[in-house]
Amino acid sequence: MGKLFIVVGALLGGLSVLMGAFAAHSLRSVLLPSTLALVETGARYQMYHALALFGVGLMSLWQKESNLSLATAGSCFIAGVLGFSGSLYGLALVGAPWLGPVTPIGGLLLVAGWGAVAIAALRL
Repeated sequence: MGKLFIVVGALLGGLSVLMGAFAAHSLRSVLLPSTLALVETGARYQMYHALALFGVGLMSLWQKESNLSLATAGSCFIAGVLGFSGSLYGLALVGAPWLGPVTPIGGLLLVAGWGAVAIAALRL
């Protein structure tokens, strides 16, 4: 799982840079400031958790045996980024109001991922 988390973390990080650049250069003149802020928040949290996922991948590689807490953390970070940042992108770019309730679920998954990292660190 470690290599997978590193690869997915790298891809999410790169996509975060693209979304941030897209927001700064192409969307600034098209979206309202409040809507643009949704994209910027999504990109920022995506980058934070791409880096966290990268770290979880490294921790997984250092472990001799599989670690359920790290697998849980990585899975929560991936699902959380998709839910949190993805729903913010959808709200801002497509105007899909039904995505609104997905945002806090994604946020809870991100928090759960951090909790799983803490548990994994305590078990080292």
